[in-house]
Amino acid sequence: MAIPATQMRPGMIIKHNDVLHAVFSVEHRTPGNLRAFIQAKLRNLRSGAMFEHRFRSGDAIDRVIVDEIAMEYLYNDGDDYYFMDTENFEQTPLKRDTLGDAVDYLLPNLNIHVSFYDGKPVGIELPQVVEMTIVETEPGIKSATASSVTKPAKTETGLVVQVPPFINEGEKVRIDTAEGAYMSRA
Repeated sequence: MAIPATQMRPGMIIKHNDVLHAVFSVEHRTPGNLRAFIQAKLRNLRSGAMFEHRFRSGDAIDRVIVDEIAMEYLYNDGDDYYFMDTENFEQTPLKRDTLGDAVDYLLPNLNIHVSFYDGKPVGIELPQVVEMTIVETEPGIKSATASSVTKPAKTETGLVVQVPPFINEGEKVRIDTAEGAYMSRA
């Protein structure tokens, strides 16, 4: 199934140069007066090699259809992340190497889809938006309203996002998993 490069998300499985690859990270860049492009970090599922590739925004990407099973994220133990099948309650561990940047968005009890190819887990598909709690940021400014000024804020998983100045510690925010960007308060 062909999709535009702009719809590529971390955790997807794509076919690039006739080889299966897991998408680790996706960054949409628009440099100055040049055309926009998508910088993607890919992992070859056969060899495990990581590399970066630049796609044009209009490029067609072959998304591989794999068996997707609805699972719930439970916990992690070091580099092992445990997921439970919501139908038969069977637990499946996935390594951090398999998950890539998706680990920054994993919260306990988060419902996701785990992709299996030839009976082996190869990646996950995150929801479009996750709600996270800000655990560390500079104090908010009372008179601050929405503007182009942002400040870094650390979430409960360790992910650092740029948020408006009126966001304080302890607040829940909605984060876009494709861009890793703040969307709104939860």
